[in-house]
Amino acid sequence: MYRYTNTDPRNLNPPFNPRKLNPEYRSDQKEPLVFHPHEVARFARDVLRIKEVTVEVLNSPSTATQQLLASILEELRAIRARLDGADAPPADLHLHRQQHSQSRPAA
Repeated sequence: MYRYTNTDPRNLNPPFNPRKLNPEYRSDQKEPLVFHPHEVARFARDVLRIKEVTVEVLNSPSTATQQLLASILEELRAIRARLDGADAPPADLHLHRQQHSQSRPAA
């Protein structure tokens, strides 16, 4: 597969080559090569001469990082729900001062 890709170690994003499989744009060489499904289908039809092409995109298995991010998101949602359920402070400043002064003992 790699020998068919339009990649060059010296060039992060080489120009489109119709005879090769062209990866998606990358901002860093450490990013994995990603191929758009339409580009894979084009390559199969035009270069490999496969008559009927069906490209099926599958979700990748969950990684430890994805699981950690999902648990963080779940915890943040729980915090948000608790904050939304808390009593709202009085909108009137005068009313708030009255409540505060009544709760303090007289000096």
